[in-house]
Amino acid sequence: MHLETTASLILFAFSILAVIWANSPFGHTYEELWHYKFTIGFANTSFHLEKSLILWINDGLMAIFFFVIGLEVKREVLAGELTTLRKASLPIFAALGGMLFPVLIFLFFNQGKVGVEGWGIPMATDIAFTLGILKLLGKRVPLGLKIFLTAFAIVDDIGAVIVIAVFYSANIQWDLITYALLIVGAVGFLSYKHFYSKYLYFVLGFVVWLLFLKSGIHPTIAGILMAFTIPMYREIKLSDYEKELSAQLEIFKKCKYKNPQLLNKIQLEVVDEVASVSSRVQSPLQHLEHSLHGWVSYVIMPIFALANAGVVLSFSGLENTGHITLNIALALVFGNTIGIMLLTYLAIKLKLADLPEGVEFKQLLGVSILGGLGFTMSLFITNLAYSDESFISAAKMGIILGSLIAGFIGYMVLKMQLKPKN
Repeated sequence: MHLETTASLILFAFSILAVIWANSPFGHTYEELWHYKFTIGFANTSFHLEKSLILWINDGLMAIFFFVIGLEVKREVLAGELTTLRKASLPIFAALGGMLFPVLIFLFFNQGKVGVEGWGIPMATDIAFTLGILKLLGKRVPLGLKIFLTAFAIVDDIGAVIVIAVFYSANIQWDLITYALLIVGAVGFLSYKHFYSKYLYFVLGFVVWLLFLKSGIHPTIAGILMAFTIPMYREIKLSDYEKELSAQLEIFKKCKYKNPQLLNKIQLEVVDEVASVSSRVQSPLQHLEHSLHGWVSYVIMPIFALANAGVVLSFSGLENTGHITLNIALALVFGNTIGIMLLTYLAIKLKLADLPEGVEFKQLLGVSILGGLGFTMSLFITNLAYSDESFISAAKMGIILGSLIAGFIGYMVLKMQLKPKN
């Protein structure tokens, strides 16, 4: 919660900076920077990869973002809030409603008009911003509500990834996909056999990403698939870990402190041994998720927002694209509110799911509205759905407008419904 809250503030700041920059007298530098061509490899040979900076961010850095999502999904399925169908049912129903109804509302209002391919834009929820808003409400927010929102957002991300892979991929080269899946399968087999080498996984992960990049399916999917191959087991039992720590601590205590600034040889050996045994008590999955989460939240997502949120606020051309802005905003706010609330209500009333402990239906309404805050993933899908710059700008304006409305109304509803704690 603390990490996501801080990340939401940074994300918001970089988003505002992007809009200000794009609409300033230096707006041309904004466009020039993100469309600057950057090459890896050797020019004029087959061993080079050239892309604009914004594509390196959206295809490359965001693959790491999706990799961390994959790690979170695997952890939740194996040892978290999605371990059993009963525990996962309410977040699943919420996510289905939060995906289906925004799409239906967008298609309903957009029928017969251009830009229909952007139907997937309003179906995603931004976990950083929504948890950040919950943090503003302090200790009044029940733990069950936070857990529900987190689990629902993770299931929602799974749905968004499936939509990207199935509907926003074109000219697929199945031979490259086959090679990539064979590598993923081999790595998964190694994981099953409890073999793990971060260097080998990194190299093979890069190869899988490259194959997806050339195949026509968005390369961020490679991040999800590789995350599923990361093993979740520890090499040493917790009881053995505690015994080893106690033994090393006793050795450390027996050493005389001669220098206030430096450790002696035995103390250094103890510190090294503690570091070694500590690395074995953490599963590779948990270690990677913990290590990368900060980088994703504090570096990758702000860079993504800075590169993608810079929409030029203009009313010219609205006669052709204004409906895209309005329809996305409507789908984000009303689609998520109706879909999430309706399906969670039906699931609980039909006894297909349980209301989280300490949570009331009125509070679920507030969270349902917050589900319309779809910033990061919505911007990401925008770049896949549209190639026309006017459509992209209109969609971004709709995302910003809808997210602001959903965030404000959701916050106010929850503030009225949550009782202050003494």
